[in-house]
Parts: sequence; structure tokens; C-alpha cells
Amino acid sequence: MLEINGVPVEDTYCEAFEGIYSRIIVTAKHGWLLKKAAYGATALPSTVFGESEGGIEAWLSPEETPDGRVGAILQIWVPKTKNFMDKLMREMGKRIRQGILVVPTTRVFNATQSDTSFDAEINVGRCGDGYEWEEECWGRKVVVVPIMFGEFTIERYIGYAEGVAGGNVWFFCESEEAALEAGEAAVEALKKVEGVITSFDICSAGSKVETKYPEIGPTTNHYYCPTLKGKIPDSKVPDGVKSIPEIVINGVSLEAVEKAMYVCMDVASKVDGVVKLSAGNYGGKLGKYKIYLKDLVEKFEQ
Repeated sequence: MLEINGVPVEDTYCEAFEGIYSRIIVTAKHGWLLKKAAYGATALPSTVFGESEGGIEAWLSPEETPDGRVGAILQIWVPKTKNFMDKLMREMGKRIRQGILVVPTTRVFNATQSDTSFDAEINVGRCGDGYEWEEECWGRKVVVVPIMFGEFTIERYIGYAEGVAGGNVWFFCESEEAALEAGEAAVEALKKVEGVITSFDICSAGSKVETKYPEIGPTTNHYYCPTLKGKIPDSKVPDGVKSIPEIVINGVSLEAVEKAMYVCMDVASKVDGVVKLSAGNYGGKLGKYKIYLKDLVEKFEQ
């Protein structure tokens, strides 16, 4: 069996999907305000329910932002469907208005390198109820919304593009402590990989497509629940494995997702108590992309 740093890598693949993302920069006067906005705007991954999901790609210093204040790069994703534009406008508006605009001193700038964009005056600027106005600031065309605290500023045209969503890696661990250590190491390492987010960070509950309760959406992947080993005849949990965290990755390109998956496997394999590396898929029935773990090892270990 293929190995990374002495840890076996299962001969399998992750199944990833086409998605539409918008990448923005959020800034604020103080770090605590920035964190409130960044976490609030990206909370609750829910693309599986036909809405949107988000994540924090990177934290920025004042030297890295358009207005010279602390900032963060956020990604918001929607499924690639025929009506994705309507959904993107609604979801971006919702997350910006309710997650960022309401946090004092925040501003929003475009960070998507794309030829396509939407007009943020429509789904965010009109929060000014007709009293909003347009200016040229920081070399960008912005909409200024008067609010009770003062002003909220957003770049008028926000880009969007197609990316790859749902890349993932699984860590088979001997203990909960090892699982948390490996998961934390992976999430921390991915902060240095440009263009990717981990919308769940350390995901504790991988799901499957088939379910007894379709009305509530995906349910637990019972084959890989350690506490069901010995209770069900078709458990796929190896002996000695007590926890299986999943790192789910969205990225602006297939290359970015592949690099991020390899980084996750590399750092996790160095944690004591990680006994196998794997990934989740749906039998190749749902996603456009099949990312084979052995291909990643061969590609990035050269």
C-alpha cells in the first residue's frame, strides 16, 4: 500500500463538484470587529440544502488590504445550477447584509479574478433605501450605504467564477485526541495554501447519499462510525480506530484543491495516532471530479 511518512494511503478517490464562488475582502477598524464579521458571514455551511457555504481563506495585514486596515479574504459558494446567478445574488446579499454590514466599521472589496461580476448596489447597496450613493475610493468604484453607526462601503462590482467544491481527506485515528491534533494541523497548514477554504474546518460528521429520512437531508455515514463497529455487520472501521475526522476543501481551481488535499495528508501523517489516510466519495455518481489520492502522492512527492 502507498504511504506518506509511513502512514498507509488507501487506494481511493475523493469526489468533488463544480461550484460557483465569490471571493471578497472584508476590512474593519479593529481585529475583534473583523473576526466578528468574518465568522458571522461564513457560518453554517449549507450548500447541500441548496443555499450557500463560506469560509475564511486568509487573514490580511493592513499592508495587504485596499484601505490599509486589517482584513480577511472570504469565499462564498453556491452550487453550479441553471439558476445559480439568482442564488448567488440572494446568498451573497444575505451573508453580507446580515453578517458584515451590521458589524461596525466594516467594508467589502472584490477579490475575485474574473471577467464576470454582479452589481452589489442591487442586493446590498439598496439597504440604504434609496439614500445610498456611489464614489471613487481606494482606486475602486464603491457604493456607500448610510447606516445608524455611520457608513458601510462595498465595492460596486463583485466578481464570481467557477471552482471546485467538496474535495476531502479522511484521517483514521486511534483516539479523539489524535483526531483533533491531526485536524487542527491540517486546517492550520491550509492557511498557507492560496485559493482554498475549509468550510467546516474539522468536520466530525461525514454523510452519505442514501438515507432513511430523505426529508431532513443527508444523514450519518454509518459505515464509518466507530461506535457502531460490532453493532452492524457492514462496518468499515478498522480495528483500533476510534475517530475519523474529515477535512472538506473548496478551491478556486482543481490544482488548488489537489495541493490542499496533499498538504492535509502530509501534515496529518506526522501526527502520532493517525493510522490511515483516505477520502470520501459517492461511487462516482454525483461529482464531476475524481481526485485519486495515489495521484496526489505521485504528483507532489516528486
